[in-house]
Amino acid sequence: MAASETVLRLPLGSLFSSCHLPSFSLNSTPLLSFKPSSSRKRRGLRCTNTLARGDTFQSPDCVFKGKKLQSTRCRCQRNDVEEDIRSNLLPSDGLKSDLDEMPLPVNGNLSSNGSTQSAGTNSIEDEAWDLLRQSIVYYCGSPIGTIAANDPNSTSVLNYDQVFIRDFIPSGIAFLLKGEYDIVRNFILYTLQLQSWEKTMDCHSPGQGLMPASFKVKTVPLDGDDSLTEEVLDPDFGEAAIGRVAPVDSGLWWIILLRAYGKCTGDVSVQERVDVQTGIKMILKLCLADGFDMFPTLLVTDGSCMIDRRMGIHGHPLEIQALFYSALVCAREMLTPEDGSADLIRALNNRLVALSFHIREYYWLDMKKINEIYRYQTEEYSYDAVNKFNIYPDQIPSWLVDFMPNRGGYLIGNLQPAHMDFRFFSLGNLWSIVSSLATNDQSHAILDFVEAKWAELVADMPFKICYPAMEGEEWRIITGSDPKNTPWSYHNGGSWPTLLWQLTVASIKMGRPEIAEKAVELAERRIAIDKWPEYYDTKRARFIGKQARLYQTWSIAGYLVAKLLLANPSAAKFLTSEEDSDLRNAFSCMISANPRRTRGRKKTQQPFIV
Repeated sequence: MAASETVLRLPLGSLFSSCHLPSFSLNSTPLLSFKPSSSRKRRGLRCTNTLARGDTFQSPDCVFKGKKLQSTRCRCQRNDVEEDIRSNLLPSDGLKSDLDEMPLPVNGNLSSNGSTQSAGTNSIEDEAWDLLRQSIVYYCGSPIGTIAANDPNSTSVLNYDQVFIRDFIPSGIAFLLKGEYDIVRNFILYTLQLQSWEKTMDCHSPGQGLMPASFKVKTVPLDGDDSLTEEVLDPDFGEAAIGRVAPVDSGLWWIILLRAYGKCTGDVSVQERVDVQTGIKMILKLCLADGFDMFPTLLVTDGSCMIDRRMGIHGHPLEIQALFYSALVCAREMLTPEDGSADLIRALNNRLVALSFHIREYYWLDMKKINEIYRYQTEEYSYDAVNKFNIYPDQIPSWLVDFMPNRGGYLIGNLQPAHMDFRFFSLGNLWSIVSSLATNDQSHAILDFVEAKWAELVADMPFKICYPAMEGEEWRIITGSDPKNTPWSYHNGGSWPTLLWQLTVASIKMGRPEIAEKAVELAERRIAIDKWPEYYDTKRARFIGKQARLYQTWSIAGYLVAKLLLANPSAAKFLTSEEDSDLRNAFSCMISANPRRTRGRKKTQQPFIV
C-alpha cells in the first residue's frame, strides 16, 4: 500500500451495531475500509477499500475527516444480494422476524412471483402495510427509504423507482407512528450526506444547502473485481428532472421530518449532532439569504414543489410559504444555543414575524375580502396605500363570485405585484393550519370552507390538489398545453389520495376529526380496489388518472398515517406547531402599528455566519 494512503479497518458488526439495525448473527468479522471515488461522473455515497489521507467519509454514526467524497459504495456479493440481506437482518436470538411474513424487497423490487399482496391480507390497512414494506429501499443492508411507486405491470419506470424526499415524508411518519424508527433515522442521515455533494448544471452550481429531490441505490461492478458489486447512492438535485427545476421543498420537508423524529422517539441526539446542526444552518442560510425581493415570502420558480410542472405558481406560492414557515419554527426548536447561532436565530425570528403577518394579512380571502378587493382604488402612490399590490378589481374571476361561501375562507395560491392567484391550493392551506401560519380563526374558516365545498374539493375521492382547473386558452398559455396537466387531471385539478394525511393532521389539530374520518371512509370505498393510484381525474374524481402510477407509495402511506392518527389523535402533536407568545405579541404590534415605515439610513447589522 502506498505511503500516501491511510487505511481505516472496522469490524462489520461494530460498525452497524450503533445504527439500531436488527441484530446480526455473524460467524466472522470482515473488515471494511473506505476510499474516495476517482470518478467525477459517479456521485453519491460509496464504501470501498482505502481512505486516502485528507479524504473524508461520513456514515450515519461515524465521521472521517478530510475532503468530501463523490460517492459512497457498499461491497456485496453480486449473486447473493437477497440472501445476504435476509441473513443479516434476521434476529440472532432465533425469534420470528417480520421478514418471514412477507416477500423480501430488494431496493423496492418485489419477490420473483411479482405479487403485490401478502397471502393473509384481511383488510385494506393490512394490505397497505404490506405494500409499504415492499416498497422499502435498502442500502448496505439498511432500510433508507421507500420508492415512489411499485407497479409491477408498469413498462415505463422513469424516476418512480427512486426515493423522493417529499414522497417519503408520509412513509416516514407512518413508520414513526408504528414505532419503526430505524428507517427514518437512516433516511435523515444519509440524505444529509448528499446535501453538500457536488451539483452542477451547465457550469452553474446552486447553493450548498440544497437537498436532493431524490436519490437511487445503484448496484455497479466493483472496479477491478468482476465477482463483486458495490452499491452507490446517486442523488438528483434537479439536473435530470423534467424541466430541470431545483426542489425548494426538499430541505423544508427534511427539517420537518427531523423534528417529528425527535418528538416521536424522544431521541434528540440525532438533531444535536454537529453535522445535522450544520445541515439545518445550511438550509436556513439558503432560505434567508438577502435578495432583491421586498416581501418576506420565498421567491421560487414554477415546478419547485409538489406541483413540479408548469402550473403558473412561480413567484410566492402558498405551499412553499407554509412549508418555509413550518421549517423555520421547527429549526428554531432544534438549533442548539451557541455563539455562532445567535445572529441566525435572530434573523429567523424576524422572518417568522414578517412572514406570518404577510400571509395572514394579504393572502387571506373570504366574502368580506372579495368585496373589499371589488372596491379597490388602483394606481395608489403612497406609503399608506390600501391596495398595496395594485390589484385590479377586474381580476376577480367569475367562478369565485358564486364559489365563495358566506361562511369560511382560505389563503390564496399566490400574490405578486398586480396579480392574485385566487385558486384554492390544498397542501398550502392545510399545512398553514398544521404549522399555525394561519390564525386560529382562519384555520377554522379553512375547514369551514372545505366542509361547505365538499362536493367540489372531495367528491368521490379526496383531495383536490387545487381548485378550479385551468381550461381553454388559460390552460394553453399557462401550462404550455401540457398533455399531462389537462383540465381536471394531475396537478390541474386532479384528486390526490396522499393529501389525506395532511387533512387529518389539520382536522385533529383544530378539534374536528370528523372531517378526516369522513374523507378516509370515502377513500376506503375505492382506493384498494383501484390499486392505490397516484391521482384521480375528472371534476368528481371518477376516473383513475390517465397517467397515474398504481401502487403509489405516498398514496398508501398517506392513508396509513390518516388511520394511525385517527386511532391515536394525540400523536398529531408530533407534527403540529403552536404559535408562541413572543410571535403573537410581535404580530399584534405589527397590526396595531402605523403602516408607514420609518425611512432613512439603516443601521448596518452584523451578518450571521453559518
